[in-house]
Amino acid sequence: MKIVTNIARAAAAAAGALPRTPSLAGLDLLASAVVMVDAEGRIAFANAAAENMLESSLKALSRQRLCDLFTNPAELEHVIGQARTHKHSDLRQDLTLERVAREPLHVHTIVSALDEPAGAVLLELRETVQQMKLDREERLLDQSQVNKELIRNLAHEIKNPLGGIRGAAQLLEMELPPLHLQNLREYTQVIIKEADRLQTLVDRLLAPHRRPHIVGDVNIHEVLERVRSLIMAEFPAGLRIVRDYDASLPEFRGDKEQLIQTVLNIAHNAAQALSGQIEEGSAQITFKTRVARQVTLAKVRYNLALDLHIIDNGPGIPPQIRDRIFYPLVSGRDGGSGLGLTLAQTFVHQHMGVIECESRPGYTDFRILLPLP
Repeated sequence: MKIVTNIARAAAAAAGALPRTPSLAGLDLLASAVVMVDAEGRIAFANAAAENMLESSLKALSRQRLCDLFTNPAELEHVIGQARTHKHSDLRQDLTLERVAREPLHVHTIVSALDEPAGAVLLELRETVQQMKLDREERLLDQSQVNKELIRNLAHEIKNPLGGIRGAAQLLEMELPPLHLQNLREYTQVIIKEADRLQTLVDRLLAPHRRPHIVGDVNIHEVLERVRSLIMAEFPAGLRIVRDYDASLPEFRGDKEQLIQTVLNIAHNAAQALSGQIEEGSAQITFKTRVARQVTLAKVRYNLALDLHIIDNGPGIPPQIRDRIFYPLVSGRDGGSGLGLTLAQTFVHQHMGVIECESRPGYTDFRILLPLP
């Protein structure tokens, strides 16, 4: 969709008024970031998607020059200058905009000069990875649904004969002659214990589908504080949990216990992966909350969403399983069941949200997006 030519007149009419005006209110519904700069390059307007992309409010952005937000502004300044020189010509260019201590922005830029006020320029910024990300989330959601059905069916197929196997082993043990009971009882006990172990595994696989979804008002910071207390009780020394909260986040409707279990599974995995750093005293887990605007979750567009990050400074997820960490029975730790992240993903999906992970040595970030009212 081409935005610049359709909204240039409305933006010019509203120039100089930093608050949202009726003529520009509709721009907050767009997925593309729209920014207007004045003749000095200062930001005069930014829609909600631009605030989300630049991770700042319009009130804060209005004090700054757009190009000063990036460490490599030369290309952006050149494109803006070209637009001013060749008025009414929409200039299109793919740019990589570097930022201090943040991920670079890979954007397709459409720039157009405005008639009024003099020297003003309108920019549309669309992340080139946005569509790829949406496609990936859709594939993950479809794969999750397939996995859920497969697990449920497989678990039921395993569970049915397990009771018969365990019962037969108990009956066999009762029928053993006293002369050989002591020697042969060892084998029947192996059958019984392994049947019990498999039963426990099956119960864990079926747990997300059995437990009722109990909805109530949830404060995400209460959830995080509960998880923090549990983690610190288990790892009292050598681990630091940093809280970076957005206090403006509203409450939302959800299952508090499911969300506690979700965050706990991720944070506990992180703490176990930080064993080396805990011994050195340098282990750190960060709970970070923000508001995301104009996001698409499971093919539905939401004005606001909870943007929750659980970040650790551990060794990272092994590359060979990085794309499969949410699959059941996939674990990067010896003795791990491989069900914690699968359960977390199921609970997040039940809240109409998405969960994703970015990992490299020294940095692992689990990001959870949940719709807000």
